[in-house]
Amino acid sequence: MTTTGIDARLDRIGTDGSYVIVPMDHGTTIGAVQGLKDIESTIDGVTSGGADAVLTQKGIAPRVHEHKNGKGYIVHLNGSTSIGPDENEKRVTGTVEEAVRVGADAVSFHINVGSNHEPDQITQLADVTEQATRLGMPVLAMAYARGPDVDPEDPEALGHAVRLAEELGADIVKTGYSGDAASFEHVCESTRLPVVIAGGSRGTDRQTIEMVRGAMDAGGAGVSMGRSIFQHENPQAIANAVSGVVHHDISTDDALAKSGLALEA
Repeated sequence: MTTTGIDARLDRIGTDGSYVIVPMDHGTTIGAVQGLKDIESTIDGVTSGGADAVLTQKGIAPRVHEHKNGKGYIVHLNGSTSIGPDENEKRVTGTVEEAVRVGADAVSFHINVGSNHEPDQITQLADVTEQATRLGMPVLAMAYARGPDVDPEDPEALGHAVRLAEELGADIVKTGYSGDAASFEHVCESTRLPVVIAGGSRGTDRQTIEMVRGAMDAGGAGVSMGRSIFQHENPQAIANAVSGVVHHDISTDDALAKSGLALEA
């Protein structure tokens, strides 16, 4: 259920219905890795390069606002660590009301569809969307196909994950990429929500941009891409290349060339 507030805030985290979002909540999961120690400079770089919004946990909010160049801000509401007993068991870390208090334009919530923790995460995401609707706040559901018997690139499983996000009341859904545009069409057709792809582990510049190009060709609405952007040697340049594909529909070669990245990278 959309409201004027939700629509207005969606405009703050995207451009004409497409999205380049850079999650930087990974300090919770993997620690202060490259790109996150001086998160202020990274935020300035990616937003200068064309990102529509950045995403962090609530405690990082004071480090975000002065450096995001007027772009959108999303607060993530659950998390886990890579050194804990089970990284897939995301625990609630905040509320929609707290996100409002720290100046967020949207909230996000992670759910692992097919994992042992799916039942609790379904309940928690449904609670978040109820809170958010009351406050006119958009919800980005990070709905992954992850579990002991689940292929994380299976288009059927990914399609199920994005449909679940819609069924639970999300406004945007992020999921993994199935590997090619042809199979990802099924994922995008499984929901009326805008579908954005995760980046996963960092690949080459060409691999990153080809993945974005494939997702857009399949009907995707953009990216919510963390490590591939914030761990890059030049976050501004790679954000610019991704934005070129998402917002200007340019080719992989043109995106790499116009952003100053080597075509063979």
